[in-house]
Amino acid sequence: MKNRNMRFLYAMAMAATIATSTFSGTVGTVTAFAAETQAQTDTVYPTPKGTANLGKGNASITIHGNEGQSLVGKKFNVYKIFDAENSKGGESINYTLNSAYADAVKTVVGKKLNKAGASVTEYEVIDYIQSLNKNQVEGAQANQKLEGSYSAYRYFVEDLRNELVKSKVAADMVKVSATTADNSCVIGGLAYGYYVVDEVSEVEGTHSAASMCIVNTANPEAGVNVKSDYPSVIKKIQEDDNKNKVGNSGWNDVADYEIGQTIPYKYESNMPNANGYDTYYYAWHDKMDSALTFNKDSVSIKIYADSSESSKSYTLKANEFVVNTNPGNGETFTVAVNDIKKIIDREFDNVDALKENTYGQKIVLTHNATLNDNAAADTGRPGFENDVRLEFSNDADHDHDGSTGFTPWDTVVCFTYKLDVLKTNNHDLKLEGAKFRLYSDAECQNEVYVKKASNGYNVINRDSLGGTDHTGGTAPSNAVEMVSDANGNFVIYGLDGGTYYLKETEAPTGYRKLLDPIVLNVKPTFTDDRNNYVKGDGATDKTLKKLDVSAHVKEFLNGSYKEADTDLTTDVDAGSANLTVINTVGKKLPVTGSSVMVIMLAAGTALAGFSVAKYRKDKKDEEKKQGE
Repeated sequence: MKNRNMRFLYAMAMAATIATSTFSGTVGTVTAFAAETQAQTDTVYPTPKGTANLGKGNASITIHGNEGQSLVGKKFNVYKIFDAENSKGGESINYTLNSAYADAVKTVVGKKLNKAGASVTEYEVIDYIQSLNKNQVEGAQANQKLEGSYSAYRYFVEDLRNELVKSKVAADMVKVSATTADNSCVIGGLAYGYYVVDEVSEVEGTHSAASMCIVNTANPEAGVNVKSDYPSVIKKIQEDDNKNKVGNSGWNDVADYEIGQTIPYKYESNMPNANGYDTYYYAWHDKMDSALTFNKDSVSIKIYADSSESSKSYTLKANEFVVNTNPGNGETFTVAVNDIKKIIDREFDNVDALKENTYGQKIVLTHNATLNDNAAADTGRPGFENDVRLEFSNDADHDHDGSTGFTPWDTVVCFTYKLDVLKTNNHDLKLEGAKFRLYSDAECQNEVYVKKASNGYNVINRDSLGGTDHTGGTAPSNAVEMVSDANGNFVIYGLDGGTYYLKETEAPTGYRKLLDPIVLNVKPTFTDDRNNYVKGDGATDKTLKKLDVSAHVKEFLNGSYKEADTDLTTDVDAGSANLTVINTVGKKLPVTGSSVMVIMLAAGTALAGFSVAKYRKDKKDEEKKQGE
């Protein structure tokens, strides 16, 4: 987007009246956009308590913000194009040009009349503008119907605004420092007249959009609804565990997964009021942690008639959007719809007599990613963040240059964990060569495959094998058993929250293996506010608050079973739990007290020694003969 001040244009007509008159007028709204160069300003007026007082009269214009879109920070240049005077009975209204802007107005009208601006008279100006009114009524107090977003009047006001900016005539600026409780602000202290109010808010990187609003009323208190409507975007990640507790089918801002598992994401956004736009660009920009691998073919976009996903819907075809996996700017991918307005106007046709459609459709984009092996290097905090922001058309001028605005980034996060295993005997001697497999079920039928990594073993979730999480799929060729090293250690990286079964498949030489698997319960505790994640909070205790892991061990020893539950030592920052697996030292079988057994053992040892010595001698003699 160009680095410039974008503006929202408000053309407001306000005719003079006596102080005692009353009026119930109609507000007209048209979407448009402003020129690049700001006008000169005289004085900047803040809006303490939601009101600015320009000190020039008793009239006022109230600007109402859109729901959920604050006016605070917006800036408006105010031009009084005409003075206005009502007749005593209110049956007629008379306009006279404000000399400060007369040249600009005559220039624009002159182009429409094919005349030099200097030769255009005041009456010609007024008569031309009145000719654009397709809903003409007489009298200062008569209701004025709206002109449409695509009307000749809209384009005239757009040209007039551009000329005012180009000529650099002075304007009073109102900067909204505060609003009223209903998110409105009042531009007060105005003389009665016909006003153009041009928004000059800076919008790059913020929630903002361009709009032109028109009001024509004889009431001293004119009102206008802001039509600088912009979309919003909310990103969600779907937790696969405890969905009922999480709510919303698991869709929230926080989740945890295994390495290799498929992670579902979705963006929820809306179609703003696009009346006045010829086309409307709509694109999602996504930044993923390096531990996440984007699955391009998973992208799907669905538009719903309203905020309910049970309403009429339309799924975009593959040729109606573009996925770019190399967009630059540190982004992982973009998904762009070059003209979403065209699609909505076609599929949700509610166009009225003014050629305006009804907008507000819900737009849902879904895609998924895979938690890859990079996750092993950063288990626990801070987690793996994924950000999205929406880019949207921000220039509805009929000669627009395709300028766009952006929503703020919205972020979700996921976590994964690791298990540090130490194999010892009951005298703390570290044991090498013990073998283990990991399972997701108590019967040990569904193996959680692992592969050898540089510092341990990484989980291979079955999603990446054609299965579904812990079932199905094809056994990977690189799946291995886990083996304790010379220090009795091995590490399993990439565990999810939930229950696992660690089964010893082979004990170290001279030891009896455990008959029953060790039952591991991995239980992270997340914030209760799972739908308002703030970027960076994954590194603190605000999101992943703690990590608890318990182990249930059952062993057969001395003729009976022994069972115990143990809370493992954990480190929530590292996302780790420490498990010690003990093999009890075996005792010799009893003897009768005779020397027979001892003699047999000694004899066996002697025979073994004799056999080795004889083998070596025979081999040496054979080598000597070959040498001769």
